[in-house]
Amino acid sequence: MPTYVALLRGINLGARNRLAMADLRTLLDDLGYDDVRTHLQSGNAVFATTTRSAAAVEKAVEAAIEKTTGLRIRVLVRSAAQLAKVLAADPLGGRATDHSRYMVVFLEKPVTKKALADVDPDSYLPEEFAVDGKHLYLWLPDGSHASKLARLMSEKKLGGAGTMRNWRTVGKLAEMSSA
Repeated sequence: MPTYVALLRGINLGARNRLAMADLRTLLDDLGYDDVRTHLQSGNAVFATTTRSAAAVEKAVEAAIEKTTGLRIRVLVRSAAQLAKVLAADPLGGRATDHSRYMVVFLEKPVTKKALADVDPDSYLPEEFAVDGKHLYLWLPDGSHASKLARLMSEKKLGGAGTMRNWRTVGKLAEMSSA
């Protein structure tokens, strides 16, 4: 039975889109998923299901959240194997020394070369980025809040929805999904 990680976009940020992790676990249990666990309050869930399609899991979770809470939340799903590949790729690992400032943006579709053709990486130094399919890696040594590079990498520029997690969280989710 495949294990998946669901990454909910934009929940529990201030007063909007509030979703308790206990409620998320119940919702996933009600969908028939097994061994449901959450990590932090930012919408990270790990579970097993007989469903073989990450896209089908995304749609089911999004629909259940909307039906149960009335919230329209984008959910991006990766299998345990896909998450392990994200960690193994680690394109900026030699330079990204603070795992709370080394980010992965999980995207709904791959970034095209055309989308980033006008980006001059040198103009954002010491910030750096690398793209690997549906994953954008960002090294933001001064943090994400003041980052010009993070602001540049909008959904409009990247061509679809995305949700960002720091390297420490990605590592913990990979650990949870492989257990």
